[in-house]
Amino acid sequence: MPVPQTAPAERTLIRDRVADTIRSAILDGTLEAGERLHDDQLIAWLGASRTPIREALAHLADEGLVEMAANRYTRVALPDPEEVLDALHTLGILFGGIIRVTVPVMTDRDVARTVVRLDGELERLREGGTARVVLTLDGAYNAWLRLCPNQILVDTVSRVISGLAFKLRVDSVGELIPSKHLIELYPVFRDAIIERDPVAAELAIEAIHMVDRTAKALG
Repeated sequence: MPVPQTAPAERTLIRDRVADTIRSAILDGTLEAGERLHDDQLIAWLGASRTPIREALAHLADEGLVEMAANRYTRVALPDPEEVLDALHTLGILFGGIIRVTVPVMTDRDVARTVVRLDGELERLREGGTARVVLTLDGAYNAWLRLCPNQILVDTVSRVISGLAFKLRVDSVGELIPSKHLIELYPVFRDAIIERDPVAAELAIEAIHMVDRTAKALG
């Protein structure tokens, strides 16, 4: 068996660093939806060679944050309003499971921090509507992933969470996910966390993500 070389591992680390930087720039709005991503500009910005940058872009395309068409363009993804509810339902199903296994192991400090975060999200909802909360969702979801005790579940969800949350960033999100719906249900979720009731918390997070409406429609 030939001895593996170290270069691929080093390149993988560069690719991951590049992917993290581009992902953060997309999620914080530095790179806007639909913006073209040119290799020469990315090389100058990131200080990396073309190969790890292209590998990073391909990885981000798998996440749903980047769109690539051979010999045509590479650009930040354009969220489609028709995919918003499917993405929302998927997030609800995934995080229903995360919540179910995480609530029983939360410390008093975890609960306190979570309540503060939920209160902040509720305030943003009241002030700026659904669109304002959507901008911070990837951070809120990642906060739950950091608490989750099931590493396999965390690794699996981590691969898709950013792309799914990004799909909610459409101009019509307030019509598709009314802020009134969220304002009514956030306190229910908050109370379930305080009471350390994993079943109630799971049902609340699924209701927030309208999973129950999907089940009714299918029924």
